[in-house]
Amino acid sequence: MSELKLNLNSPMSTSQQLLANSEAMQKRLAKFNARKRVNGLALALSLSAMAFGVFWLVWILWETVRLGIGGLALATFTQMTPPPNEVGGIANALFGSFVMVSLATFVGTPIGVMAGIYLAEYDLKGWLGSTTRFVNDILLSAPSIVIGLFVYAVIVARFKSFSAAAGIVALALIVIPVVIRTTENMLQLVPPGLREAAYALGTPKWKVIMSITLRAARSGVVTGILLAVARISGETAPLLFTALNNQFWTTNLGEPMASLPVTIFKFAMSPYENWQQLAWAGVFLITVAVLGLNILARVLTREKN
Repeated sequence: MSELKLNLNSPMSTSQQLLANSEAMQKRLAKFNARKRVNGLALALSLSAMAFGVFWLVWILWETVRLGIGGLALATFTQMTPPPNEVGGIANALFGSFVMVSLATFVGTPIGVMAGIYLAEYDLKGWLGSTTRFVNDILLSAPSIVIGLFVYAVIVARFKSFSAAAGIVALALIVIPVVIRTTENMLQLVPPGLREAAYALGTPKWKVIMSITLRAARSGVVTGILLAVARISGETAPLLFTALNNQFWTTNLGEPMASLPVTIFKFAMSPYENWQQLAWAGVFLITVAVLGLNILARVLTREKN
């Protein structure tokens, strides 16, 4: 009797199972089609956003090249900033930017690298390391004009004089958090096995850091330094409150010193045609410099990988 019931019920259960499988397949197909439509929409929106950004970037670069090359001449690199409607160049601004960016990098890089080494190797979870990371993140996201106002209140207002030294301090305060974050992240990417193998051989910790971990993360650290240099090369706000500007050539760090971003700001806002041409030439030069540093950073990162 039980065998008869089983034989009667088995065709019914098989047909129900086939029907259920068919319905499940249709549901999965419907979900797949829905996901496919959502994916296509997301891809279209992403490509549209990319095209929108690339359009403006290409337009900016085209205008920079078109107007910047027209202002380039031998006098641009050999003469001082001129009075209105007279021939001149931006040699003093180029020299001032080179001096302040170089010295700010020279001051900020060792501090940033050493602080990054401390955070990555000596204080991973301590209160001092956590506090340092918190303060560093604040400095990393702080507007540059805030740093410029801070240096103005601490140095310029106290000594009652604008100076290139104050501008160097402001730019160094922008370099330090970038280098700290990059150095710490790159050192944390070094495999722990390298450290353990060196410790097993009796190598001191300072020797492990200098000869193994820092050497393994060298490309990433250099990339962070180059990105920091690229950032401060175009900073205008901190220099407006510290180094100000100077129409003449000067090598005295205790006096106001011309810089390319401030000169561009001043000349671009003027109604004089020769100043506007020099401003566009300065924009072209600073754009080429920043793009070159970014390309160099990408090349170093690619070699590391």
